[in-house]
Amino acid sequence: MIRRMVKYKFYNSHKRSPLFSVVAGFVIYLVLGAGSLSVAQPSEDSSEEVQTILKLLSPDQKTRINAFEQISRRWSDSFTPMILEIVRLNSDVSLNRRLFNLLARETSQKFGSDISRWQVWLWNNEPLSHSNYADFKSFLYGLVDPKFTGYFSSDRTSKIRLDEVIWGGVRQDGIPPLRHPKMISAAQAKYLDDDNIVFGIEVNGDARAYPKRILAWHEMFVDEVGGKHVAGVYCTLCGAMILYETEHAGVSYHLGTSGFLYRSNKLMYDRKTQSLWNTIWGQPVIGPLANSDITLERLSVVTTTWGEWRRRHPGTQVLSINTGHRRDYSEGAAYKSYFATDELMFGVPKLDTRLDNKAEVLGLVFKHFSRTPLAISEKFLSENSLYHDRLGDIDFIVLTDKSGANRVFETNGISFRLWDRDQTATDQQGVPWTMSESRLTASDGRTLDRLPAHRAFWFGWFSAYPQTRLVR
Repeated sequence: MIRRMVKYKFYNSHKRSPLFSVVAGFVIYLVLGAGSLSVAQPSEDSSEEVQTILKLLSPDQKTRINAFEQISRRWSDSFTPMILEIVRLNSDVSLNRRLFNLLARETSQKFGSDISRWQVWLWNNEPLSHSNYADFKSFLYGLVDPKFTGYFSSDRTSKIRLDEVIWGGVRQDGIPPLRHPKMISAAQAKYLDDDNIVFGIEVNGDARAYPKRILAWHEMFVDEVGGKHVAGVYCTLCGAMILYETEHAGVSYHLGTSGFLYRSNKLMYDRKTQSLWNTIWGQPVIGPLANSDITLERLSVVTTTWGEWRRRHPGTQVLSINTGHRRDYSEGAAYKSYFATDELMFGVPKLDTRLDNKAEVLGLVFKHFSRTPLAISEKFLSENSLYHDRLGDIDFIVLTDKSGANRVFETNGISFRLWDRDQTATDQQGVPWTMSESRLTASDGRTLDRLPAHRAFWFGWFSAYPQTRLVR
């Protein structure tokens, strides 16, 4: 068997430079044999059709042409998602052109070589998945990283459409999570300026700050904070930082970055079962755990400035810039071009134009009222620093301080009329309440608990919760 090394560059990767700066120069070498892929072989259960489609990646031109002709003669609409995934991985421009023409002929759609438009069209129609589509994905992406083979198979439960699961361009944990990272005192954090953005958390009195400029390169930290095992998951593409308790019903889940996306939101994986988890839902959606009713508990996180967080929490710990990785951790360096425009890096089925794609919203979803999520425009909250609302039977207030940071507290029917945008809110009876990270405390000792909420880009929140209510 003759083996060749075929160099592959991600399709249109120049348009996705923010993500690929993480793995600058990253190329995949597919070890291919004469007429077949030889890193791994499709399972014996894989259909002849799937094996033929995979031959489109053969290094042998004759094999590729024969595969194309067979696909053309035996066309089925269920080939569509597989063809689109082949095109994303294929470096043969001429073959890709022929594949796009074939798609246009069979579907009567005129999207040319614009793969994003093809995908959006596909996602807005009934699924066209082949019966062996999951096995196809397992084998195809197993060529990139053998660990990917465990994500997909025909006997794995999936709560989401597999054709919407897109490879993000990196291997498993290719964007390396920070596991039990080094923390330093506020006084030691000389690398931070007061206006730098940080994600602030406090768990059982343990205050921590995680600078956005560092997490944008790692997208996740895993640690024990305040006696709880937590994962802070930052999806740079959809602008969402969510803090989860990773123990559920007595079981600890060891999470990482899968390398795949769903609706422009990273999918996590757990080490034990290789199930894929929806980051914004906190739920396993593909694999053995997808049959469970697991929803990780969300904990409170606030997006604020380093100067404001340090003022409120002088004893805070903060992430050290010495992460063990070499990155440009300067403010705004990561994803600079992505954040500078309203364009998306990866498509989503639908956009809602009531706000700009990357307009920030405060997202709220409560476990017992998950069917009625709420998004509140950051601009609205900056103009309404004291805002009352209700989800299900939970009354709450959103307090926005002078830095623009938002915190949400359950009110239990108490109405507030004043807020000094710092520490004190006054209710309708004139009773002052002092704000901390975990609660509001009245002068007479009563308390109101903090509720979890997080910032996100509007498009990302809407893609996860298209039924959301929007306040703007």
